[in-house]
Amino acid sequence: MSGRNLQAGDAGREQGAGRSATVELRHVTKAFGDVAPIQHLDLEVRDGEFLVILGPSGSGKSTLLRIIAGLDHPSDGQVLIDGRDVTNVPARDRGCGFVFQSYALFPHLTVLGNIAYGLRRRGTPRKEAEARAAEVAARLNLTELLHRRPRQLSGGQRQRVALGRVLARQPRVFLFDEPLSSLDAQLRTQMRTELVTLHRQLQTTSIFVTHDQVEAMTMGDRVAVLHDGRLQQLGSPLDLYERPSNVFVARFVGSPPINLFPAAFHDGVFRIDGSIVKGPRTAARDVLCGLRPEFTRLRAAGAADAQPADLWLTGRLKLVERLGPEAFAYVEVADDTVVCRVDNSIRLEPGEAVEVGLDLSHASWFDADEGTRLES
Repeated sequence: MSGRNLQAGDAGREQGAGRSATVELRHVTKAFGDVAPIQHLDLEVRDGEFLVILGPSGSGKSTLLRIIAGLDHPSDGQVLIDGRDVTNVPARDRGCGFVFQSYALFPHLTVLGNIAYGLRRRGTPRKEAEARAAEVAARLNLTELLHRRPRQLSGGQRQRVALGRVLARQPRVFLFDEPLSSLDAQLRTQMRTELVTLHRQLQTTSIFVTHDQVEAMTMGDRVAVLHDGRLQQLGSPLDLYERPSNVFVARFVGSPPINLFPAAFHDGVFRIDGSIVKGPRTAARDVLCGLRPEFTRLRAAGAADAQPADLWLTGRLKLVERLGPEAFAYVEVADDTVVCRVDNSIRLEPGEAVEVGLDLSHASWFDADEGTRLES
């Protein structure tokens, strides 16, 4: 790890310690030659909130975090922390604590030494630094591990040590760069809970970068969705799920992903698979109908169904994915695959002719060409 990263991750001033701060990005662009991973981005992070930046690999998430931290300088635009322009302020003077994906622990130092490192680097007397490090370790359930070295720790324990090293500095803003990506599924779930609990205790502004939508939906007060360096949508996890601003957000948020049905506009009406449906009032052109798997029905072809639907489509069952109390059925309809959430007691077999029912009262409508959301 470079000395620059160590300085930025572990150094910082006491001014403002123990308080949170707002973070604002104004028209931020970052270009590397002809490539611009961040383009004219505006974003405001509220004082004390847990904001998740979500997006696929290459969307500019980590670059954005490094710009906030001061590890990278924007090609254009401003970074403000608590209203103060810090665009040209060194990383060590911004009051940010950076938790790296790789943990960045010193293998030759004990847990106590790693947590106290940033304090000692700033000149805090050894006894005071170690006393504060011990307090942080107790909060993170690391007291019994204080004299172990990183190689003697599990992945989750190393992650808590990395968090403790930043926490000991009492930063005003926590920056997390995909810190859970290298953990196994069970440990990832545990650490999600621990981080959210810790944030509620400290109420320190936190910005958490991830490509994992489950992390975003379960941890964030709000979620900022990034794609190709541009902000696609900013809102609560429920807003993103129920009212996605465009087709990209609709597809990226939600697992399994949203179903999209082409709805052709002709002679003043919308048709899906040839059947007339009630489409958006704000459009008179071809659109896409987005419907989450839970707003579909499934039945054997020709069977009666007590639950009505606005439209039934014929298809053939490809697969049933059973997940405890619920299941997801994948149905081939024309040249596409439709996903339905069904009860795990379903007895239909792959290859059977089936019908998929659509509850259009829960549909999201999108422009077929531009992919933007249309009000219904």
